[in-house]
Amino acid sequence: MELVIMLVIAVFVLSYRQQNGESVYKFIADTVLTVYNKYAPYSYQEVREKSKQLGQEYTPKEYLSQIILIGGGAAVVGYLYFYSITIAILYCVIAIMFIPYLAYLRNNRIYSEFLFEEIQVYTSNVINEFNTTQSFVKALEGVYESDILEDPVKSDVKTVIDMSYANGTIDEAVEWFNAKYPYYMVKNMHQLFVQITKEGAQDSGESLENMMLDIDLLVEGVYRDKMDREGSHKKFLGFGIALYFLVCLTQALLNPESYRKMLGLWYVQVLLHAIVVINSYFIISGEKFYNEDTGVE
Repeated sequence: MELVIMLVIAVFVLSYRQQNGESVYKFIADTVLTVYNKYAPYSYQEVREKSKQLGQEYTPKEYLSQIILIGGGAAVVGYLYFYSITIAILYCVIAIMFIPYLAYLRNNRIYSEFLFEEIQVYTSNVINEFNTTQSFVKALEGVYESDILEDPVKSDVKTVIDMSYANGTIDEAVEWFNAKYPYYMVKNMHQLFVQITKEGAQDSGESLENMMLDIDLLVEGVYRDKMDREGSHKKFLGFGIALYFLVCLTQALLNPESYRKMLGLWYVQVLLHAIVVINSYFIISGEKFYNEDTGVE
């Protein structure tokens, strides 16, 4: 088994030396892309494409670094727990299989942050336009024609405009937009505009000004929460990784020979696997929480 591992490493090093790493990276990128295009849902393809446009999609080199870091870390943990190269390789393979899921979570967070910024621009500018036009649909047209929004929000604003003209009322269009973008600021702003449209636009200035203040406070709260999450996320990862190496403390309290004898007991093996699985679930759940939708209720 050790010979097989050494041969794999040797092949990789030789390939890297001969091609400066380009062929290796290209092979990994092409393989991942083929699998991705075959199995990824269309909605996530849009998310990933937007991440690429924003310049935040992982490069093949970054994916390779993750494979080495996460896979290598899992192999070290597996060997420290069980003193078995077979189990170390198994843990390494399983850990590498989770890398696409972690990339999925990261891309969703990037896309969510992008949408939140677009929604902030949308609500603020619609209110400003309404102060000039005194018409919700005209305000939407002004924001749409100004080209300050990006897709998909820009295209959806055009859909709202078309639906409003086709139906002769903004109710259905507003409900459709609220369902697609379930942000607190969107629902509140649309509710206010529906009320103004039905009851008249008189004395709406103070209400709109209060709405702008609410949006500013909400945006400030969301960005403060984002900074708090980033700080907590680093501490969380450090704590989670440290938990893996508590087995070293156990081995320090026992002599190596006693620990190896314990590994011969099936229930000890089950207990150690359970510790690794539970801690891994703990870390993945934390990653999922960290990458939750930004600003969405």
